[in-house]
Amino acid sequence: MIDRRGFLTMTAVGAVAGVAGACSSKPETTTVGDPPAASPVVAPMAPAETDVDLGGVTVRTWTYTGTVPAKEIRLAKGRLLEAEVRNGLPQETTVHWHGLAIPNAMDGVPVLTQPAIAPGGSFHYRFTVPDAGTYYIHSHVGTQLDRGMYGPLIVEDPADGKDYDDELVVVLDDWIDGTGTTPDDVFANLQKSGMKPMEPGGPMVSPTTPLGMDGGDVTYPYFLINGKTTKDPQVTDYPAGHRVRLRIINAGADTAFRVAVPGTQLNVTHADGYPVVPKLTDSVILGMGERADAIVTVGSSVPVVAAAEGKDGYAQLNMRIDQKPSTVDVAKFVAALRTAAPLNTSTLTPAADVVLPQRNPDMTVDLRLQGPVNGYTWPINGKLYDPPNNGRVLQSGKRVRLRLISDSMMWHPIHLHGHTFQVVGRGGPGPRKDTVLVPPKQIVEVDFDTNNPGRWIVHCHNDYHLNAGMATFVEYAR
Repeated sequence: MIDRRGFLTMTAVGAVAGVAGACSSKPETTTVGDPPAASPVVAPMAPAETDVDLGGVTVRTWTYTGTVPAKEIRLAKGRLLEAEVRNGLPQETTVHWHGLAIPNAMDGVPVLTQPAIAPGGSFHYRFTVPDAGTYYIHSHVGTQLDRGMYGPLIVEDPADGKDYDDELVVVLDDWIDGTGTTPDDVFANLQKSGMKPMEPGGPMVSPTTPLGMDGGDVTYPYFLINGKTTKDPQVTDYPAGHRVRLRIINAGADTAFRVAVPGTQLNVTHADGYPVVPKLTDSVILGMGERADAIVTVGSSVPVVAAAEGKDGYAQLNMRIDQKPSTVDVAKFVAALRTAAPLNTSTLTPAADVVLPQRNPDMTVDLRLQGPVNGYTWPINGKLYDPPNNGRVLQSGKRVRLRLISDSMMWHPIHLHGHTFQVVGRGGPGPRKDTVLVPPKQIVEVDFDTNNPGRWIVHCHNDYHLNAGMATFVEYAR
């Protein structure tokens, strides 16, 4: 096992590797200018159809690098990243750099920022990574996110590593592709037949059911951590007493996860890449697109467990000491986990150096999250996503408050591209994030500064809701 400092030495010369790093000292994300004249970190991608072993289950699916997840990209903040993407798929595709405030032309959203990459075509992404943190990449075309078109992106901060010994990237996913159906088939069926009936009696939101009783629209046969099912989970070896920084990414399409380590508290240090006042918790809940970093001390062989919220099933990864297997009854642990109150990262307190400067909003934009209506459509403010129409024009240099108002009986993880926002907390500033859970029939408010011009999509990170129209965009010039 290479320790963290040895690994950083390797990646400092621009390697694209496969383990995990984060933090941010910037109070605001600033507009990204021209890339510096420095040697780039190169991340070639060749999207293609391929066979992948998910741990006892082999599927035919689509990937960026022939693996699920895609091979990890790791580099230091401020470095230049280049990715030549050559599309070998039978559909158009893109790469979205989820959570990074980069130039609009590099954001990977068809129509708004670039033409989608045609089959047989290519696109060259080139930008400087502005902030350290735990991020990821994924396609922004159709239902490709719910295939294998995603992978971790870790941006290192030189100040990292003082409070932990090693890092472990934990990528969560829900899986259906290649199991007798495809995500395209699933979406077509939802459009034809609609979703299953919602639970009667209202949203039923409580501390132990923070997203209500409806888990999602898709029933998945498998849940994965780092591309592996529970039949053959990934195993990582550590010495006793090792402090491990977990970088947890929910790359799923329709599933929130409760994440926990039996007998070990999580010390949550970051939300969506940005530092928070550390918080000890037994478990954390993450919607699609959300990330959390947490430090755990490994005292004995234990699994990292991700229980699918409102659905049957879970994923696990085994942390092992002295080659000894864990004695945890995972099914029993998951049953208990589902009855506890998990930590929602939107309730955390931001680290002092990333709090947005105090300022009243210059304008407030209401986004009413609605649906399903007319079978299976999910509008915002009564309109379905129709780029480049129906956007909201803003002004540069302003503080904007988004009021995310759920008129729906379903929960929605809402993601803003090109910026981080600050959650408006009840007792003061909430954490800096780019994706936030909006429970059914509730309102969540977030503030952001218009300091990165362009056309930026705002959307539900449920891949099926997005494809059924739950998106809009904001735009402004310099």
